[in-house]
Amino acid sequence: MAILDKNFTLMSIANFLKSKPNGANFKEILKHLEELYHKESFSKDLASSQRTFNRDKNLLLELGIEIKFKRSTMTYQIVNEEFSQNSHTIFDNILLINAYKQAENNSEILLFEKRQASGLHHLEGLIRAIKNSKTITFNYTKHWEGIPKKKVVEPYALKEFKNRWYLLANEVDGKDFFLKTFGLDRISDLELNSKTFKKLDTDIDALFKNSFGIISTLDQKPETIVLSFDYEQGKFVKSLPLHHSQKVLVDNDSEYRIELTLFPTYDFYQELLAHTGRMKILSPESVKAEYLKLIDAAKM
Repeated sequence: MAILDKNFTLMSIANFLKSKPNGANFKEILKHLEELYHKESFSKDLASSQRTFNRDKNLLLELGIEIKFKRSTMTYQIVNEEFSQNSHTIFDNILLINAYKQAENNSEILLFEKRQASGLHHLEGLIRAIKNSKTITFNYTKHWEGIPKKKVVEPYALKEFKNRWYLLANEVDGKDFFLKTFGLDRISDLELNSKTFKKLDTDIDALFKNSFGIISTLDQKPETIVLSFDYEQGKFVKSLPLHHSQKVLVDNDSEYRIELTLFPTYDFYQELLAHTGRMKILSPESVKAEYLKLIDAAKM
């Protein structure tokens, strides 16, 4: 519980100072934390001293949040925030855990999605294998085959997409090095082998820089895609961007227009279909044509 306590403290400090553009002094920060700890069941000694607070400041800096002390006003202020997506995800999960504690397991307060992908119990073993460069063996069942097949792979990384986790790994018996994606929910009988492998220098981020989803488009030329949404749907896309390359071109009471730079794959077209009726593809024509082809196929 100590890790959760510490992360909750860091999150609380960051959120409090973000709400105070002119900064806050140490007593105000301490009072805010004490009020939170009075309501929650977290350890109260986590913010009990100036020394502890200084350590928290350093931890926040590692996460991309820089807090500086302004001597003229004796206040602390966030001066730079380059919060990584990983940090956002961690803090979001802490907020969810805290909300769950507040609800006291009351199923009428927090209604969780009943349709959940499994396989998360493999995470610990897979991370251990990746860190120690150990080959792994498992049975893998493709949705369209339904028959488990034994795989021996060299694991490189884990990737999340739409609340599902995927393993990026190279098959040992493959002729050439190639990172394939394996859905954790389709993995069974996972075993960590004693055999190690030498990792090739691979830029994992580059594999998916111009991708939407889990299909690598490393050797594909990205396209500039312009989409127009109506006002209501635009608010949804604004709060949850479609892609990290998303740029806003128009944002008014009648339209939300964005530009994306990516190579369109099956995953991307599936996302576009989810916005049918409230979105227009302005360019390029090739993407628009493929999208309309999928809509026509759905009518058959």
